[in-house]
Amino acid sequence: MTIRRTTAGKSPNYKKTKDGAGMTEAGRRRYNKETGGNLKPPVTKKSNLSTEDKKRRASYCARSAGQLKQSSAATRRDPNSRINVARRNWRCT
Repeated sequence: MTIRRTTAGKSPNYKKTKDGAGMTEAGRRRYNKETGGNLKPPVTKKSNLSTEDKKRRASYCARSAGQLKQSSAATRRDPNSRINVARRNWRCT
C-alpha cells in the first residue's frame, strides 16, 4: 500500500494551515498502522515538560530550522506558510 505524502488538498490526515498545520490524530494513527511507525503529537505545552519532551522539541526545531533555511525566501517571510505555522505550534524560537 502506498502512503500519500502530500499536505495539499482535502486529506483528513493533515490539518489546515489556519488550524496549526501538521498531521491530525487520525493521520498519525493511519501512518503508524501502515508503516509500523511511532509518530507522536507535537509538544505544544509551555511548562512542566519531561526531559523526553524537551529533547523532542529541540530536535524538531533544529530539523525544521534547516528545512526553513532551504525553502524559498517567500516561504521564509510568510508567517502563514506551513513550516512557519508548524514551528509556532511547536513553540520554536
